[in-house]
Amino acid sequence: MLILEIIGGLLILVILVAVHELGHAIVAHRNGVVVEEFGIGFPPRAWGKKLKNGVLFTLNWLPLGGFVKLQGEHDDDNKPGDYGRATFWQKTKILFAGVLMNWLIAAFLLTILALIGLPKILPNQFVVPADVHQVQQPVQITEVEKGYPATKAGMKAGDEILKLNNQKITSADQLVTLTKKLHGQTVPVTYRHAGNDVQTSLTLRNDPSKPVLGAGLGQQESIRATWSAPIVGVGTTIQYTWVTLQGTVGLVYNLISGLVLQLVPAQHKTADANLSSVSGSVAGPVGILGTIFPAAEKAGPIQLVFLTAIISLSLAVMNALPIPALDGGRWFVSWLYRVRRKKLTKEKEEQIQAVGFSVLMALVVIITVGDVVKLF
Repeated sequence: MLILEIIGGLLILVILVAVHELGHAIVAHRNGVVVEEFGIGFPPRAWGKKLKNGVLFTLNWLPLGGFVKLQGEHDDDNKPGDYGRATFWQKTKILFAGVLMNWLIAAFLLTILALIGLPKILPNQFVVPADVHQVQQPVQITEVEKGYPATKAGMKAGDEILKLNNQKITSADQLVTLTKKLHGQTVPVTYRHAGNDVQTSLTLRNDPSKPVLGAGLGQQESIRATWSAPIVGVGTTIQYTWVTLQGTVGLVYNLISGLVLQLVPAQHKTADANLSSVSGSVAGPVGILGTIFPAAEKAGPIQLVFLTAIISLSLAVMNALPIPALDGGRWFVSWLYRVRRKKLTKEKEEQIQAVGFSVLMALVVIITVGDVVKLF
C-alpha cells in the first residue's frame, strides 16, 4: 500500500513540475523563442516524438519532474529564435510563467476546496463573511502511545473518535474531560478507521493526572462557501503566498546564520538551534514521498488536494526567489547586469548558475539525509 501511495505522490509532483515547465514553453513560443524539447522526467530518454509545431516531446527514465529546452538559452545568444535575443520584458514573462502556472493551480485547487470544505489552518484565514459556513470535523487521533488503551483498542493515527461511553464526541476538549471523568472504567467506544466505523471497548487508565487514553488529539475546522468560492480560493492563495514567503525567508535566514555561527565557538548552541529548526521545518523528496503524501492520502482526498495546492504554491514561491539556478535567480542576474550596463557572457552566466545549482544540490542532499534519518 505504501508503494502505491509513494507512486501517487510522485505522479502529483511530476505533474506540478511539468505544468510549471509548460508555462515556460507556452510563453516562450508566443514570444518568438524556439522550444526545442519538452520533457517529462529527466534523461536518459525513454521515448520521444516530434510534434507538428517542431517541439520534441520526450518521456525520460528519471521521474523527478520535467524540463523545457529553449534555443539559445544563454543571455548573450543572439540568433533568430534564441532566448538570449528576446527583450528583457519577454525574458521576464518567460521566466515567471512557470511561477504563475503553479500559483494558478494552487488557486484553482483551493477554490474547489472552498466549495466542498477548505481546511482552516490559519486563525485569521480569508473568508467572505456574507457567504461562509464553518464546519467542525470529527476529533481525530494524531498519534498513539504503545501500551495505552487507545493502542489496545486498535486505534491508529488518522482514526476519528465518534463516541465514548455512548456519548457523541464533538470536540477534543470534551473527549479529554470525559476520559478523565471515566478514568479506570471500561467503556464502549466507536471510532472510524479507513472509512469504517469500529465499535469496541477500552479500559481507561486509573490516574487522571496522567494520560488515561494515550492518544494525541486534533480537530480540523473547514470553511465552505458557495458563490464566493473563487474569491475565497484566490484570497486564500494570496494569504498563503505571504505566509509561505515569510516562512521561506525565515528558513533561509536560519540556515545562513546557523552555518556562519558554526565558525564562532561561543555561538555553537545558537547555530545548532538555527540549523535544527531548518531540519525540522523542511522536507525533501524522501520526506514528501515517504511520509507527507502517504499521511495525506490516508487522511482523505480533501487533505491530499490541500497538500497538492500548498506544494504547488511552495514551488511558485521558491522559484520566484532571487537564488541562482532558479527562475527568480536567473532573472535577477540578468537584471543586475542590465542595470550595471555590463554584458552577461556565456562563461560568467554558467559560473553563476553552477554555483547556485551546487548549493541547491548540497541542500537537497542534506535534507534528504535528514529525511532518511527521520524515517528510521
